[in-house]
Amino acid sequence: MKARYALIIPLLAVVAACAAESMPEPAEGAALFSENCVGCHGSDAHGRKLATGTVAPDLTKISARNGGVFPKAAVMSQIDGFARGNHPGEVMPEFGEWLKGDLIPVEVDGVLTPTPRPLAALATYLESIQVE
Repeated sequence: MKARYALIIPLLAVVAACAAESMPEPAEGAALFSENCVGCHGSDAHGRKLATGTVAPDLTKISARNGGVFPKAAVMSQIDGFARGNHPGEVMPEFGEWLKGDLIPVEVDGVLTPTPRPLAALATYLESIQVE
């Protein structure tokens, strides 16, 4: 009987810790967007032409460009710079170092993945501004 409780108690502690770390609201991500992204994507997130001649993409149509589905994992990888290896010469800076913070469980493709809270907040905001 003691062995069963020895396994259950730590498991309950992990579940309680995850429950305390709720997903950020879009407003939290909107604040981060205002601080880090408007220079290229504009305050409306519709993108704009940069001094280099490159056009920053419209972030309100991410889902529309992906068959109506918001690709959370791909978006977070793009923001933090993980996907940079797939796109050499990209203009977008890597924000991974600036987006460190407490890890929260974010569901990515059906799996709870420990994710820095600021990165999750930006993804939540971007998902909230999607249009058709």
